[in-house]
Amino acid sequence: MWNFERRGRAVGPVAAHVPAPGQRLAGSRFVTHYGPVPQFKPDHWDFRVFGATATRVNHSFTLKEVQGLPASRLSADLHCVSKWTVPENDWGGVLASDLLDIAPPAADVTHVMVWAEYGYSANLRLDDLADGRAILATHNHGERLSPEHGFPLRLVVPHLYGYKGPKWVRGMEYMTADRRGFWEERGYHNVGEVGREQRYSYQEEPGEGPVL
Repeated sequence: MWNFERRGRAVGPVAAHVPAPGQRLAGSRFVTHYGPVPQFKPDHWDFRVFGATATRVNHSFTLKEVQGLPASRLSADLHCVSKWTVPENDWGGVLASDLLDIAPPAADVTHVMVWAEYGYSANLRLDDLADGRAILATHNHGERLSPEHGFPLRLVVPHLYGYKGPKWVRGMEYMTADRRGFWEERGYHNVGEVGREQRYSYQEEPGEGPVL
């Protein structure tokens, strides 16, 4: 288990301890996902950063190498687009902004596709990952993630709805143009900001997403 107090840096809360607009509180053990929980196969697991990288070279990390990256903590609420919020989560892992420094994107990258098991994907603006509010989590409340909560790696982006933060993450693809991920192709908002209640694609303003 990582020693976040020794190795990491604390990141302050990014969400208030009251429900966001349109949200209601749920218990801390609330869990939901699409499809079955994947079986973890350590000998075949890796995390890849590819696409339009700054060096045009793809990066690949074993789980041990991911665990050796700079560790941080982030306290934040977790918001589901179906209007429930799990408050005051203490996440431990690698800040997405730190990973961007370690495996940087090319200068013309604007968006990132985050890939997970079973081909699940979620597209995000590069800025959503670069500003220190997102974390590739390995721990929750000091404990290693359970399989149901995304072990060994999940993305948490507190200012966006949960479908923008996949569980069981396997890679990030740097993109020079936006394209929709799994749920974004199926009627969910392409941006998904919690504070603006951007839940569904019919709410999108011009420029907020590729044409469906």
